[in-house]
Amino acid sequence: MAPGAMACGGGANSSAGAPGQEQGDAAIPLSPLPSAEAPQDSPGMALPQSPFRYRAQAALEVVAEGLLAPGYWALNHLLDLQPTTAERGRQQQQRCGRCCGCARQAVVAVACATLLLLWLPLGTLGLLLWLPLQAARRPFAYQYTAGTVPARPWDLRQRRTFTFLSANVCLLPSGLAKFSNLGQTPQRAAYIARQLAPASPEPAGDHTSLVEAWRGDANSYGGTLGTSGQDGGSVVVEMPSMVESVSPVLSEHFPDDADFVCLQEVFDPVATTILCRHLAGTFPHLLWDVGARGLRHGQLRVLGSGLLLASRYPLLAAGYHGFPNGAGEDALAAKGLLLAQVLLGRARGQRLVGYLACTHLQAPAADAAIREEQLTLMLRWLRQFRQAEQRDGDLVAFDVLCGDLNFDNCSSGDALNQRHQLFQVYQDPCRHAPGQDQPWAIGTLLNYLKIYEEPVSTPEKMKRTLSQLGGRQQFLAAPILSSGAPDPAAGADWQGRRVDYILHRAGTQLRTEAAEVSFITQLATRSDHLPVALRLRVAPSIP
Repeated sequence: MAPGAMACGGGANSSAGAPGQEQGDAAIPLSPLPSAEAPQDSPGMALPQSPFRYRAQAALEVVAEGLLAPGYWALNHLLDLQPTTAERGRQQQQRCGRCCGCARQAVVAVACATLLLLWLPLGTLGLLLWLPLQAARRPFAYQYTAGTVPARPWDLRQRRTFTFLSANVCLLPSGLAKFSNLGQTPQRAAYIARQLAPASPEPAGDHTSLVEAWRGDANSYGGTLGTSGQDGGSVVVEMPSMVESVSPVLSEHFPDDADFVCLQEVFDPVATTILCRHLAGTFPHLLWDVGARGLRHGQLRVLGSGLLLASRYPLLAAGYHGFPNGAGEDALAAKGLLLAQVLLGRARGQRLVGYLACTHLQAPAADAAIREEQLTLMLRWLRQFRQAEQRDGDLVAFDVLCGDLNFDNCSSGDALNQRHQLFQVYQDPCRHAPGQDQPWAIGTLLNYLKIYEEPVSTPEKMKRTLSQLGGRQQFLAAPILSSGAPDPAAGADWQGRRVDYILHRAGTQLRTEAAEVSFITQLATRSDHLPVALRLRVAPSIP
């Protein structure tokens, strides 16, 4: 069992949910700091030092996690003995490396197994102390960092572009990450944090000059356009047709103007601490350590949801709902839906607000029925949150849903989820119809056994490789049946499984349109997913 995420800023205020709901299922308003500490038009947040209401509860959790830590450490190191394909290759290249590696692994395995056996009495005590504390714990922690560069004021007479980034970063404890052919979780977390929050971040605001128009031969697909013959920068994926003037981009860099970042699979406590510390310099508002652990719906949740949300804009309210129907290994994590209402500014006494949600659905291919129920629950929770938090006179700039939905729009095995009502309420810029993506959309799930191979070993090499159809079919995961077997109906021109989404809801007061979709290779060898980004253009409905 993993201890809870380490403190990196404090907890969030909370209110109890309705009868029958998990605690945290209600929206959580966030209290303002004194005006001297908060930027103008910003409700800067008062941060409790702990996600618990009482210090004694926080102290007891520290004790419980201290009792659980030796077993967590030993189990993690035991699982971490399985090598990744890259580690196995290095061992084979070294003289006697395989024999020495096996001997070393045997010694470590015996030591870890012995420690686990000796730890069982203390671990049992720690578990008995830890479980009741989770029922009193708030469903997420909130971090506010003063002193970051504020967003530019928004003149409602002009359009504004907001950039959203979503990424499954696979930051599980290293032993569990090995099942996805990844390891070295703290090192990967440090790299990801540095890329998401560079030392000199750009201020948030309208970056319309970065929205690239489509260029290319209408009869070709997969060509690239560089800058002055160099390998850097982003490339526009060529395609035969366009809709809504969406400009798809294949880039090796995260967008430097991201306003909102939604991450999935941030499970490891050390990785969480690293991310919070680095992101704070660019994103003053963070929701982390999300999920209601312990005994929930008759199941033991030993991990949180893995969700993390970072925002340049102040958060007015937040909420969390845990899925009640997790099954198999997914039931060990408190997967669910994280919701936030953000304040974008004020105009003539009216609040300019946006709604943002992040999620991660049931994973196994055969669990389409479970995902279908989770999608239905999400639609209900999204509607309820917006109804509860929206005030008369609010101008809603956007309503965006990000996350790893664990199904695609090309596999016949995912046909049930492809037709869900969610896609009638929220727009997917990459989707043409159920079972049919836009011709320029590519998969975001990598073939995890090939993530260390030379053609995809760096962001630049992966960008070049995935800009070609052959490269996509070699290194992206192929369409599947409901059993997880390859889908024979996929044909010869499949583009890969796109399981990572950024969806947006059409506005009524303000007009929203997708300006650019990006598929990003920045995490080459650091994740088995491609991050995605969406630039959303917002303008008054009446010119």
